[in-house]
Amino acid sequence: MGSTASRYKTFGGGGGGNDSSGPLASGSPNGNLGVLPSRDEDIGEGTAVAPADISQFPYVEFTGRDSVTCPTCQGTGRIPREQENQLVALIPYSDQRLKPRRTKLYVLLSVFSCLLVSGLIVYFLFPRSVDVTNGGIKSALVTFNANTSTVYINITSSLNITNNNFYSVYVMNITSQVQHLKTVIGTARFTNVTHIAPLSQSQIDFTINTEISNGLSYVYYYCTLPTIKVHNIVVLIQSTVTTSYVCHAEQDSIESYEYVDCGSNTTYHHGRFGVAPAGGSGHLV
Repeated sequence: MGSTASRYKTFGGGGGGNDSSGPLASGSPNGNLGVLPSRDEDIGEGTAVAPADISQFPYVEFTGRDSVTCPTCQGTGRIPREQENQLVALIPYSDQRLKPRRTKLYVLLSVFSCLLVSGLIVYFLFPRSVDVTNGGIKSALVTFNANTSTVYINITSSLNITNNNFYSVYVMNITSQVQHLKTVIGTARFTNVTHIAPLSQSQIDFTINTEISNGLSYVYYYCTLPTIKVHNIVVLIQSTVTTSYVCHAEQDSIESYEYVDCGSNTTYHHGRFGVAPAGGSGHLV
């Protein structure tokens, strides 16, 4: 096989088709040259070309009026190996892939959606207060022990608990204490009370067993005095409610002064519902 260079001729934009013995011609006026096989030695069908012969030709970039030299490889057709994973394809500025439609609209919608979802989560999950108000005394069951001059009063009181949250609230326990003239006459504690539904109110009734004796024995004579129709005494009821919601516990305290007729059994009005006691003195009704 003869020299590969002898089987090619160069052509130029204005060189007049001069033949050259080398792979490229340098005599063209504008330097825009191409490489074509010689017409008399065209590679016919079935003719094999050795890869070694083709590899002898270096890469040559042909530029004209409407083209520029590649700024990355500077026309050599090669890039440094260390830049192999650092370069990307050369894409025209007018390529529509660089200008996706409604990009700003999609970004604004995404931001608005995130803000809306975040706002709704904060609004519905933000902990709100649990309000505890006094429901008054429902009834008083009075008994006497003449031998010890003791008055026993089972006082049934109530609390109104309002859940202002969008989720259930668990009432863990209720602690209550009754005083008369700064003397504690009865205490009670109730656990595992109830659940309160979202945005609802529940009334919880509970009974405290009180005992008036010892230094307050004069109350026995007052409560059993037949000349008086109504034997009212003033008691102070202090209650503490512990609720649990959103992985934290909260305590609300309330106190109220109430009149109790210690001369006879009295029913003031009925509670709306009752729950069974889970422990402690006294009982829920």
